[in-house]
Amino acid sequence: MLSFGVTVLPDPPYQRMLELLRLAEQHGFEYGWTYDSHILWHESFPLLALVAAETERLKLGHFVTNPGIRDPTVLASYYATMHEVSNGRMAMGIGRGDSSRRVVGLKPVRVAEFERRCQMIKDLMNGRPVEWNEKELELKWVREELPEIPMWIAGYGPKALAVAGQEAGRDPAALKCIVGAPSHISDDIADAREQSRWFPAMVSNHVMDLIVNYGENSEIPKELTDFVKARKFYDYKDHSRVGAKHGEFVSDEIVDRFCVLGTAEEATKKLKELESVGVDQFNVYLMTHAQEVTLQAYGDDIIPQFSGVAA
Repeated sequence: MLSFGVTVLPDPPYQRMLELLRLAEQHGFEYGWTYDSHILWHESFPLLALVAAETERLKLGHFVTNPGIRDPTVLASYYATMHEVSNGRMAMGIGRGDSSRRVVGLKPVRVAEFERRCQMIKDLMNGRPVEWNEKELELKWVREELPEIPMWIAGYGPKALAVAGQEAGRDPAALKCIVGAPSHISDDIADAREQSRWFPAMVSNHVMDLIVNYGENSEIPKELTDFVKARKFYDYKDHSRVGAKHGEFVSDEIVDRFCVLGTAEEATKKLKELESVGVDQFNVYLMTHAQEVTLQAYGDDIIPQFSGVAA
């Protein structure tokens, strides 16, 4: 059954992030996520600790962090510590690093190294011994009775997606899938589109990498690669921002396809389609206007249709 998460930027003032995630919990969302990009926004790690202190049920984590800006052992220790602080409510989303690395002049972590680091982090943060830098390491203080901290791998290309399969033990039944995208619930579809064009533009960053690495005639679906041909530039200072100039090339058809927009009924129909193809969680990128309206629409009209229980 489809579960629901929400991603809130660690944007100043930080109190706004806390307010929105408290509200998300009240409206029945199961997961509360945030970005990890320490130059563009506030440092998100201490803010998650504040969110943990002000919520009771919401599962918390990054969508996504990466093992390049953060030393992998520090990342594992942080999540293990936060799992204790939150009484077992942490979940890690992790990728190769986009804005947090590119903004400081670094490329995403290479796939082979990404896989090696993810394997170590998953074990170390869950209390299992690891070998790292020719040292035997173990977080001996991890509470055994707490549930396993899940690791969700972010990826677009075949190699990054293969890492997700590796972390799940290559058992298809063990794989879980999250789809993250803006969702603006409104009768004004034209306005909803204008507020969401930044998202396909953000996706185009990853698509451009795929084209460079695999070529235009690879197994990557044309539905994903064709739309970037009209792309002109990308400015990270407007990363995930409504009105970003770099999103002007995105057509209405593409923004409709990449986002969940329209009335609650229209959004529910699209979410049912995602559920039918095996998506386990829909994660609302809460970066459009009228954020409280979106959260309430999900709580009142959308989430109950999937859970069967009123939020």
